[in-house]
Amino acid sequence: MANFVLVAGARLGAWAWDDVVPYLRAADGGGHGVYPVTLSGLAERAGGVVSVGRQGHVRDVVDFVERAGLRDVVLVGHSYAGVPVGQAAGLIGERLRRVVFVDSSVPVDGEPFVAEWPDGGAGVRASIAANGGWWPCAPAAHFEGHGLSPEQIARIVAGSTPHPGSTLTEPAVLTRPLGELPATYILCGLGGDELESPVAELVKGERWRLAELDTGHWPMFSQPRELAGVLVEAAGVSPAGRE
Repeated sequence: MANFVLVAGARLGAWAWDDVVPYLRAADGGGHGVYPVTLSGLAERAGGVVSVGRQGHVRDVVDFVERAGLRDVVLVGHSYAGVPVGQAAGLIGERLRRVVFVDSSVPVDGEPFVAEWPDGGAGVRASIAANGGWWPCAPAAHFEGHGLSPEQIARIVAGSTPHPGSTLTEPAVLTRPLGELPATYILCGLGGDELESPVAELVKGERWRLAELDTGHWPMFSQPRELAGVLVEAAGVSPAGRE
């Protein structure tokens, strides 16, 4: 049995996985551990903390795994969370079973999350500066065209909290090359069907596997059962990256 540690993207918390959790717990006759995690400064952990830093979010994930004594860990990072999760995966050693990136960014050593944006992150940095160190919540229109119902969009908007800006602008630190990790990348087609660098190169490696969902960027809301199925399948892939 696997232990799924689930980390949602920017502005979201553990609550974002509520629809996925029952499917994971019921899979394979039950027995999988399922642990949604809220990162510092978000959702119920908001508390006015601005200067979390990306390494703070990495430590959130590593510390949770170690405190809970988990093994056979499937680390799951959605969107922004792929960056701290990708770094954490290299730090938990033999506890790691697989890392799964859900339509996410991946960490690049020495580069911040915003480096991948077309303007190099200038717009995000300006928004953070104008909002007291926080990346503000997105409006409902941001979520349109991703296979979400109006009710699902309203739920995301209502549950979102501003994101600590420092986590988006501080550089990633990789202790292990991503290509060496047993990994699955889940591409959500409605968000764009082209893999960007460096993911396009990583999925060519023997330890990486590509999976696809015919939905948008927030599959935990739009297709929770299908997402859970892909996660369970990923957990069954051997450490060598073979079925």
